[in-house]
Amino acid sequence: MEEPDVQNPSADEDTEQEPLVNSLDIFLLSLIAGLLIYWFFSRRKPQDIPDFKRLTPTVVTPARETSFIEKMKKTNRNIVVFYGSQTGTAEEFSNRLAKDAQRYGMRGMAADPEEFDMSELPRLTEIDNSLAIFCMATYGEGDPTDNAQDFFDWLQETDDSLEGIGFAVFGLGNKTYEHFNAMGKYVDKRLAELGAKRIFDLGLGDDDANLEEDFISWKEQFWPAVCEFFGVEATGEECSIRQFELVVHNDINMNQVYTGELGRLKSFENQRPPFDAKNPYLAPVTVNRKLNKGGDRHLMHLELDISGSKIRYDSGDHVAVYPTNDMTLVKRLGEVLHVDLDTVMSLNNLDEESSKKHPFPCPTTYRTALTHYLDVTNPPRTNVLYELSQYAADPTEQENLRKMASASPEGKALYQSWVVDSQRNILAILEDLPSLRPPIDHLCELLPRLQARYYSIASSAKVHPSSVHICAVVVEYTTPTGRVNKGVATNWLKNKTVNDNGHKSTVPMYVRKSQFRLPFKASNPVVMIGPGTGIAPFVGFIQERAWLKQQGKDVGETVLYYGCRHKSEDYLYQEELEEFERAGVLTQLNVAFSRDQEHKVYVQHLLKKNKEHLWNLIHSKNAHIYICGDARNMARDVQAAFHEIAEEAGGLTHSQAVDYFKRLMTKGRYSQDVWS
Repeated sequence: MEEPDVQNPSADEDTEQEPLVNSLDIFLLSLIAGLLIYWFFSRRKPQDIPDFKRLTPTVVTPARETSFIEKMKKTNRNIVVFYGSQTGTAEEFSNRLAKDAQRYGMRGMAADPEEFDMSELPRLTEIDNSLAIFCMATYGEGDPTDNAQDFFDWLQETDDSLEGIGFAVFGLGNKTYEHFNAMGKYVDKRLAELGAKRIFDLGLGDDDANLEEDFISWKEQFWPAVCEFFGVEATGEECSIRQFELVVHNDINMNQVYTGELGRLKSFENQRPPFDAKNPYLAPVTVNRKLNKGGDRHLMHLELDISGSKIRYDSGDHVAVYPTNDMTLVKRLGEVLHVDLDTVMSLNNLDEESSKKHPFPCPTTYRTALTHYLDVTNPPRTNVLYELSQYAADPTEQENLRKMASASPEGKALYQSWVVDSQRNILAILEDLPSLRPPIDHLCELLPRLQARYYSIASSAKVHPSSVHICAVVVEYTTPTGRVNKGVATNWLKNKTVNDNGHKSTVPMYVRKSQFRLPFKASNPVVMIGPGTGIAPFVGFIQERAWLKQQGKDVGETVLYYGCRHKSEDYLYQEELEEFERAGVLTQLNVAFSRDQEHKVYVQHLLKKNKEHLWNLIHSKNAHIYICGDARNMARDVQAAFHEIAEEAGGLTHSQAVDYFKRLMTKGRYSQDVWS
C-alpha cells in the first residue's frame, strides 16, 4: 500500500520537499553529456591518427645502416676493409688500405664487423670488381678481438658459399704469445674453405719485431696483386688526400663542446650506467700508495671506488682506464706549431655517407684533442710521416720523411733507426725538423687515438665489492736523443692524489671480462707464477681463497711463486702475503730475489727446485696453473721449466711434455695473463 504514495506524493510534500532535479532531468543531462563526450573524441580522432603514424618511422627505422652491401652500393664503393681491433692499430691499418684504393681508381671503405650484418658477405658478388680485405688482430690466448667476436662465431657456424668473392687477410699478432696470429690465420683459412678466392697471401704482422714494417712490406706487394686481379693500373704517385675538413667555431655555446667525454656529451657530469668503453665511470681514487721501500722505481697500489656504479667484477678481470697526456707536452706542441690550443673546432668527414663523422668527439678544442683523444707519445707510423712531408720547407727534411715512409730497404732502415730506435714521438720529430710545421688540424687528423690502458685487477669482489685495486710500475726512461719519455697512464695514475685541492681525484674506467679464472671447484689446487707487478691478479685470487675458507669451503692447496729484485726494496705486498701464509691460506710462498746474490735467481729456478711437489699437484691432483707478467722472457722460461718438470719428474719425452701442457691449455688448466 505504500508504493502508490511514493509514486504520487501529496501536494503539500510537493510544495515543501520537491528536489531541484528529478530523475528525468538526470537522464536527459546524462544523455547530453554522453553525446558531447562522443562528439568531442570523434572530432579529435582524425587528428590523432596522422600524428601517431608520423611517429612510427622514428621507432621502427634503425638508427644506422646494418647492411654493408647496401652502403657500398649507395656510396659507390667496391672494396671493403673489415677490421678486428682491440687497441686501434688494425682499425688504423684498415683506414690506410681504404684510402690507398683511390690510387688505383677504386673506392674503399673501412668497416667495423660489429656494426654490420656479416652474414651478408655472400652478397658481395652483387658489386662488380669487389674485394673484401680483413685486418684481424689476435687478442688474449688466440681469441678474436671484442668487435670481431660475432663475425668469428658466424664464420664457425656458417655453411654459406663464398664462391666468386675475392679476399685478402693481414693479421696483427705478437710472436711472444703462444697463439701467434691465430685470428688472422683462421679467417684466411675459413674464407678459402667456404669458396672465396684468395687474391694475395696472408700477411702476418709481428708486434714483437716491427709491425709497421711488416704491414708496409705486405701492402707494397698486395696492391700489384690487386691490380693484376682486376686488370687495372695505379693512377699515379701516392698523394695526400684529406679525409676531414676543419670548421672553427668562433661563437658557440661551451655546453655543446666536448671536454674529454668519449661518447655522450656531458657524460662525465651526468653519469648513467651501464658503464663500458664508450661510457666509462669516473671512479674516485681512495688509496694511492707507493709499494716499494727503495730502489729508483716507483711501484704503486691504487684503489678506485665503484660503489653506486653497478659495476661488477670477478677475480682475474681487467680494469681499463682512460689516461690523459702530459699537459707540459701538449703545451709544447702548441708552442712549436704557434697555435691557440683553446680554439674550438670540429673536423668533419668530407664523405657525408661515412659512419665516422669525426676522428674524435667534436666540437672540441685543440687542447682537449691533444690531451684526451690523440696519441702524442708513441713514435708516429710511416703514413703520418708521408702526409706531413709536404709541410717541410727544407728539401732534405722532406726527402728524408718520404724516404722513411717508403718500402725501400734504405727507407725502412732510416725509419727504424731515426724514429723507432731513437724513440722519437711527434714533438721530438717537430723539434728535430725545424722546417716541418704542419697545420695543427691536419696533424690531429693523422695522429691515432689515445687508447685505454688495461691492468689486471688486484682485488677480489668477494672481499672488496665496492672497489677495484690496481698494481702498476711507473714507466720513465731517457731516450737515445737525451729526452725523458714518460709512460702516459702510469705517470697520470701516479699523480692521482686522493685529495686534489679539496676535490676527489677520479679515473675514467670500466671493467673488461677475462678468461683468467679460479677453478670452479675450490678444492682444486692452484699454482700461481707472477713476478713483479704480475702479482696483481694473484692478490685477488688469494683474497678469494681466504674468503672461501672463511665460508667453510674445502679449499685446495694455494701455491705462489713470486719474484722481485731485492727483498728490502721491491717485495710487493710482503706483509699481506706473509700474513696469508701464516693463516694457512697460502700453503706455499716461494719468492725469488733475483739480485740479492751473485747469480740471478728467477721464478723458473724455484719451480724446477720443487719439481716433485709440482708434478704431483698437476698430474695427480688436477691443479690449475696461472702465469702473469712478461710474455717475452718470463712466460717462455716458465713454460720451458714445466716441460723439464714433466720430463724429469713425470718421465715424459720432450715432445710428450709439450703436448701434455698444450692439452692443459685446451682444458683451461694452464692460463696466461701476459704482456710484452
